[in-house]
Amino acid sequence: MRMGLKQKLFRGFADPSRLKVLEGLLDGPRCVSELVKATRLRQSNLSMHLACLRDCGLVHSRRNGRFVYYELANSEIIRLLQAAERLLARVSQRIEACPRYQGDSPSRVQRGKAKR
Repeated sequence: MRMGLKQKLFRGFADPSRLKVLEGLLDGPRCVSELVKATRLRQSNLSMHLACLRDCGLVHSRRNGRFVYYELANSEIIRLLQAAERLLARVSQRIEACPRYQGDSPSRVQRGKAKR
């Protein structure tokens, strides 16, 4: 697989709002109002992220009367999120302590270390 596509995929999962949406769909389809409650995102912001996830093929939508329900596009997404939880159970302390992931990009962290 091309590296660029893999980077785009993980960038989508790295966005906190999109990750909340994906995790909010783990238990099955939900309408927008249910996702607003589950994610605590504003409806306009949620709709933007849902459109992005739908355009990328990570979620599907279906209309039922006046409601639109969203669900994960396939079980691979569920397995990926579950695998991330298993991995975090093993390495979360090290990731949390890692100075390279403190909200700064690695290049800024490295520049900061070089100045010390």
